[in-house]
Amino acid sequence: MTGALAPLYDAVLFDRDGTLIVDVPYNGDPDLVRPMPGAKEAVARLRAAGLRLGVVTNQSGLARGRFTAAQLAAVNRRVDELLGPFDDWQICPHDDTAGCSCRKPAPGLVTAAAAALGTTPARCVMIGDIGRDMEAALAAGATGILVPTEVTLPPEVAAAPHRATDLPAAADLILSRQALLTPAPRPARPRTVLAVRSDSAGDVLVTGPAIRALKAGADRVVLLCGPRGRAAAELLPGVDEIIEWRLPWIDPEPGPVDAGDMRALTERLERAGADEAVVFTSFHQSALPLALLLRTAGVGRITAISEDYPGSLLDVRHRVPPGLPEPERARSVAAAAGFSLPAGDDGALRVKAPRAEKQNYLVVHPGASCEARSCPPENLRRIVAALAAAGHRVLVTGGPGERQLAAFVAGTAGTDAGPMSLAGLATLISGAGCLIVANTGPAHLAAAVGTPVISLYAPTVPYGQWGPYRVPAVRLGDAAAACRDTRATRCPVPGHPCLGTVGPRDVLDAVRRIGVTATAAHPTAAHPTTEAEAA
Repeated sequence: MTGALAPLYDAVLFDRDGTLIVDVPYNGDPDLVRPMPGAKEAVARLRAAGLRLGVVTNQSGLARGRFTAAQLAAVNRRVDELLGPFDDWQICPHDDTAGCSCRKPAPGLVTAAAAALGTTPARCVMIGDIGRDMEAALAAGATGILVPTEVTLPPEVAAAPHRATDLPAAADLILSRQALLTPAPRPARPRTVLAVRSDSAGDVLVTGPAIRALKAGADRVVLLCGPRGRAAAELLPGVDEIIEWRLPWIDPEPGPVDAGDMRALTERLERAGADEAVVFTSFHQSALPLALLLRTAGVGRITAISEDYPGSLLDVRHRVPPGLPEPERARSVAAAAGFSLPAGDDGALRVKAPRAEKQNYLVVHPGASCEARSCPPENLRRIVAALAAAGHRVLVTGGPGERQLAAFVAGTAGTDAGPMSLAGLATLISGAGCLIVANTGPAHLAAAVGTPVISLYAPTVPYGQWGPYRVPAVRLGDAAAACRDTRATRCPVPGHPCLGTVGPRDVLDAVRRIGVTATAAHPTAAHPTTEAEAA
């Protein structure tokens, strides 16, 4: 697909039974087809918005002999008559014993539907009523929206990346997310825009699409970041200059506010010569302290999210609904300031790092930015041993303070990849079949290089907001654990139950679901080396 892209999505895919039509088990009679409440309205609105529509459905009744192919076709024709016509139908005729790649939760139907509709899974939404629908969407790299019914299990509801009460609400969610990325009218093209994301490496990486939008509408982009995000900032396309400064209202271990340091920062911002500033924050952070300094530095136009009254500190006060994926949240701020991605940019995460040829190895990154999000090392050591026993070559990575952790997790079955730069880590991950990692920066690095992620995800923050963005993924861990939505940095529950129960079989099944195969014998050669890594 070339040329201009829709703001966010090209296509919407629906599960059939329990989502579009009332579920009648093993139905082969078109006279029994009844649309779900609101289905006709929702489908019509999405179609009118220019989105292509498809149906992806498991129909094991065919394999079980409960209905014929002709009866199945008649039921589907009736669905088209009542709600369609749909642009594509993808049907899995197998049961669970077939081991096929099309039966949900495998991603095959979603991948095939995206191809038939002329797009990619990353630009599709999958709407369904059970966990298998959401798992298939994630494994393909699509967005999943769960519309629960009386048969939806509570763990499936908890694990869903996004939820809606009914099909009209799901359509509202899709169209509102599209609308948030529509750029507002703006003044003349600025010479220099100051972008601000003073946070960790992962936070900086997920802001990348928004920064590319700024670059498309300005001559020059200066990025203000903190020391924790500097290495990631250096990898972002579209950044012309970096200002590194520790902001005490953002830093997780802040020192006292120093008047001299604030004066020096104000002077540095003034020297940047920005015509305007766009301040990116997480949902729990405030842009207003920096906005005051930017005003003092003479920046003429400032855009940021603010729930608090900003007075004269902001020219564009933006607000967003909760639960947006962080890359889209940031893009919506850029859109509120009048900036949008250029034609042909699909909005995915990207980094400037050399890519490695795909090789037959997996990467396990055991560390995390905070203790509550990390999987117990003993579990990961067993997982590495099981992967190796299954024929996978496993490389274990770790940051500067994680060398002992990496060596322990690697054990004798895996290979400790050794120290490397963030750019070197990006290259290493780019050549892997998948990355096995908690909710931390390397998960976003994997998304930026297009590598699937097995996400060992503690539910302290919402998965739909912080999970790997637009890349094939499998979520593991207890999504309904007591730590859910607590934003805890240290595990508040004894035994770390959200991730402590993740074992080797879970990871082996997840690796198979995203299509990574093992080799009977694997080399012990060193991982790919880059100039950035050697430096």
